[in-house]
Amino acid sequence: MRIAVIMAGGSGERFWPLSRRKRPKQLLRLSNRTQTLLEEAVNRTKRLFPREHIFIATAEHLQESIRNAAMDIPEENVLGEPYQRNTSGCLAFVAAHLLSRWSGKESEISMAVFTADHLIGDGDHFQASVLAALEAAERDEVIATIGVTPTRVETGYGYIECADKDAGFYLERSGRRAFAVTRFYEKPDDSTAKEFVNSGRFLWNSGMFFWRLSTVMAELARIQPRLAQAVSLMAAALDKENNEDVRKIFEGLENISIDYALMEHARRVVMIPAEFFWEDVGSWGSLFKTFPRDPLGNVAVGDPVLVDAKGCVVYNEPGPEHMAVAVLGVENLVVVTTTDGVLVVSRDRVQDVRSAIQRLKERSAPQL
Repeated sequence: MRIAVIMAGGSGERFWPLSRRKRPKQLLRLSNRTQTLLEEAVNRTKRLFPREHIFIATAEHLQESIRNAAMDIPEENVLGEPYQRNTSGCLAFVAAHLLSRWSGKESEISMAVFTADHLIGDGDHFQASVLAALEAAERDEVIATIGVTPTRVETGYGYIECADKDAGFYLERSGRRAFAVTRFYEKPDDSTAKEFVNSGRFLWNSGMFFWRLSTVMAELARIQPRLAQAVSLMAAALDKENNEDVRKIFEGLENISIDYALMEHARRVVMIPAEFFWEDVGSWGSLFKTFPRDPLGNVAVGDPVLVDAKGCVVYNEPGPEHMAVAVLGVENLVVVTTTDGVLVVSRDRVQDVRSAIQRLKERSAPQL
């Protein structure tokens, strides 16, 4: 039985003022003028998994909004995490629910883990890569991932180092090869990232993972025994419908990513090279990859007026009927307007938007 998990949490900070605590980026149209990131993710997943086998993991305070936007996914499959515990907590929470729902069948369940904030092209190649990764995970009880060939030096992504091309195996059903992974490296500095890209041995970590439920539980028991125990205890509490115990157990989890908690220490990891376009929609600068640009390299949404502007992102959420936005004689700026917030930031500082959010939190600003 194949299960898909879409991670759709988030604090709504990186795309402020458009994103908010109760409206994070997966509920925004940041790569498509007609669909939110979540809608795109669900549509991709539905082509490979039946709706009753698709789960969406989100924050508890977003559960209702996600259910309303989740496009025919069963309500009980939208899981609300009671606290923020990063991707390791998210996937532990999901695993507990699966163990509770299908008790004793963990060796028969394989999981595909996706996120709701990726821009993915070429649906046929994407589907083929996912099926190959699932085949690898089911055939040899390995953890599989998808690696993306770097197109530039990028310090905001994780990297995967692969063994030489002979250290892999052929997947008969998909006709693809799975390559042994030597190590994961999370978000290197600029000089290290340049070294990785120039070496030709490193690929971007797509953040997509594939495993049998029994395989990942065994690896957690070896690497993170407390986390494995917490999964089992949460599953037992769910069996008894004891949600208070689930909350207490989850609250005690470490706030750490699955990359640090598991993937960097896992023994048998393989990688399927992506044959499709992939980008992480992680900051306002991502809109240069998701929306068309004018002849001067600007991205304009909401019909703003641009005069002698170059290399800018200008996003006018209210639209020209409600707000007139003009940008004149500037280069490499991001300008975002909503009905109650304005952001102006240099393109090379978009990763620092959270520092402005922190100042607004100190003021108890209501626009967060």
